[in-house]
This record gives sequence, structure tokens and C-alpha cells, in this order.
Amino acid sequence: MQIELKVPEVGESVKEAILVEWYKKEGEFVEKDDPVFVIETDKVSLEVPAEESGILHILVNEGENVQIGTVVGTLETETAEKTAPGGQGRTEDRREEEKTAPAPEPEPETPAKPAAPEKPKEKKASESPVFASDPLMPSVRRLIREHNLEPSQITGSGPGGRITKGDVLIYLESGASGKEPAQQVPAETESGKGREAAEGDEAVTRKRMSPIRKRIAERLLDAKQNTAMLTTFNEIDMSRVMEIRGRFKDDFYKRYQTRLGFMSFFIKAVVAALKEMPGINARIEGDEIIYYHYYHIGIAIGAERGLVVPVMRHADRKSFADLESEIVSFAAKVKENRLELSELEGGTFSITNGGIYGSLLSTPILNMPQSAILGMHKIEERPVALNGEVVIRPMMYVALSYDHRIVDGKDAVTFLRRIKEFIENIERMIMEI
Repeated sequence: MQIELKVPEVGESVKEAILVEWYKKEGEFVEKDDPVFVIETDKVSLEVPAEESGILHILVNEGENVQIGTVVGTLETETAEKTAPGGQGRTEDRREEEKTAPAPEPEPETPAKPAAPEKPKEKKASESPVFASDPLMPSVRRLIREHNLEPSQITGSGPGGRITKGDVLIYLESGASGKEPAQQVPAETESGKGREAAEGDEAVTRKRMSPIRKRIAERLLDAKQNTAMLTTFNEIDMSRVMEIRGRFKDDFYKRYQTRLGFMSFFIKAVVAALKEMPGINARIEGDEIIYYHYYHIGIAIGAERGLVVPVMRHADRKSFADLESEIVSFAAKVKENRLELSELEGGTFSITNGGIYGSLLSTPILNMPQSAILGMHKIEERPVALNGEVVIRPMMYVALSYDHRIVDGKDAVTFLRRIKEFIENIERMIMEI
């Protein structure tokens, strides 16, 4: 019996995708629910799991464009029962063959050949390192392959000595490998010019833009060309938030099993400010302005193939613990290519945090068709004037980019100032003043 592997639907507007990578090779055994291949559309990357266990037969190669619903491979389940690790079918078939097979005829004697030198004994399976659990196996193998590492030299910390992605990263950071990732060599080296020409030339690598990167480029260009975008800046004293976070983070984690970060404070402050200034929680459609009476906040997360902005729906109804848990969930889904298209749609306002990468100040670009986006940055101790004295405070620059067609400069500056007041005086949010 064969089961078809199809490119799944990821949204009404998505008609095609790129088959980025096969996690298994032709003829390999695939367990049920294992990720088999990755597709990438202009909006999201997605791992596609196996519905049943079986032997993989690949019909479409990596890097090809495929229409939604296209059969890209098959799983042969009957053969799988016979060849699956630990299966009994293979043993029973062999016994039947042994019963019915005719006795072998004696072969004519041949002169004795000198004994071949013994081959070095291969390590038993139990002695070699084992990759991490199946869902993580592709990422671990890919990392080892990219850095040209020997798995036998990496100490696994997982159950049964399995190698995890963290083990590989620690091994790389230790500098024990002494190897550089494999580099691409221009094609001329294989013809007649030799390696010297390749090393002497100014080599380049040409790589096709991924659908997500192309879509990001189109949207950013659209925001620059079709909006009157402007940015206003302010700075926030983070002392109060850091004090509260320091006092309650341990109790918070014990109760909710999630860590208290800074993003939840800013989401709360943004929602409170949006309630005061509904014009910022709106968008232009034709010659009309559409005002949202709900608060779907997009949180920008950097992914391997580009920036994605999953949407936190009805953020005004959620507690600090709900917000932090959802952020962690989004980050895990982005990392594992499990983010659904529906989780990227419908945002009314966005927040991006360049501070996690060390950015001190930047101008965020609008996430169309939204009318504004808040940019957070690195917290840095700086001298500031306070009550006539110069003191050191942990300060953060914040930036609000907005569409000047719908948001006036006065409203934008007031909005950003309200966020500053809410963060510096958390009590204001609680008392709604």
C-alpha cells in the first residue's frame, strides 16, 4: 500500500511553495509523525510529517517549485512492515524462504587464495554516538554537516548518550573541532584552471532568494513607496520595570512555569496607549479609515529564513503569564517550522525588539497594512539628569514609525510618551490613569 505525500494547504492566498529540503533519503524508513520534508511559501516555512510509517520514495527534488496539493513523494507501508527496525515480517519471510529453497549445489574446488588482511573492526551501534530524538535529528545532522564535524568526537548529553543540537553548539564554541565549515569552490577548479585560480579570483556565491525573503522585500518596498512613513523617538528609564521583574521573576516562574520578560510589559503599555488613541489602531482602505475595536499585537521574531511576525490575538484580555507563554510558544514554532499561516494574519499593531541583537537605535518599517510599529532597543546604562543631579540609569531608546496619512505627529508623539509613562510608572497601567 502506498500513501501519497502532498504539499499541504497553508492558506487560501497561497498557491505554490518551494520544496526546501528532504529530511530522509530515497529508500529510507520513515516513522509515523516524523518530519519528512520542509516547504517554504512567501509567508511561512512548514515541516510536513509522515501520516504513517513507510519506505520513502521521492518524486520531486529539493529546490523545485510545487503547486499546493502536488504529490512530492510516497510511503510504501507494506514493505515497511517487513523492513522496519525490529519488525517480525522480515524474519518470517526468511524462514519460509529457507524451508522452500533448494539445497545449494557443491561448488568446484578452487585453489586457496592468500588470506586478505583483516579489515579494522567497525564500531558497534551501541558504541557510536546517537543523534537526538527523531524530530530534532535533521537539525542536528544538518549542523554537523555544515561544520564538517565528526559525530564520534562530540559527547552527547541526551538520554542514552544522544547528541543534541546544544551538544554540537557547545563543541563548536569550545574550538575543539579545529575545522571550518565546508566552503563552496567555483566550478572552474573542476575543469582546467586548478585550485590556484579559484583561490586567487574574487569568488562570489549566487543564491536564489527564498519566497519568504522575496515577500519581505516586496512588503518593505511597498511600505516605503505607498505610505507617508515617519518615525518619532523617545527614551525610557527601565529602572522600575527591572526592579519589579527582579523582585517577582522567581515566584512568577514557580507559579506559571514561564519566565517574566520585558516584552509583556511593553505589550500591556501598547494596549493601554492604543485604547487612548484609536487612530493608531487603524488602517487605510481606499478612501476609508478602518478602526479596530480589538487589539491583535504582532511580535517580530527573527527566523533562519527571514523575519516573521506572529500575531497575539486579543492581547488586552491576557495576563502577563499568558503573554509570556505565548511568546515562548511562537518562538518554538518559528524555530521548528511549525508556525501556521493563520498565526501570521490579522495584526493591528506590531512590536519589534532589535535590542536582543544589540541595536541601540533604529527606524522600524511599517508592517503593512498596519499604521504604526514600535521599536524596542538595547538597555544601556547612561548618565541622565534627575532632580537636578546626574545619575546613572538603565535607559532604552524606543522608536514609533507611523503612517502620517492617518496618524498626526502630535498623536504619535503623545502615544510614545504614554508608553514611556506606563513603563516608568507601572502603577499607571494598573490604575488606568
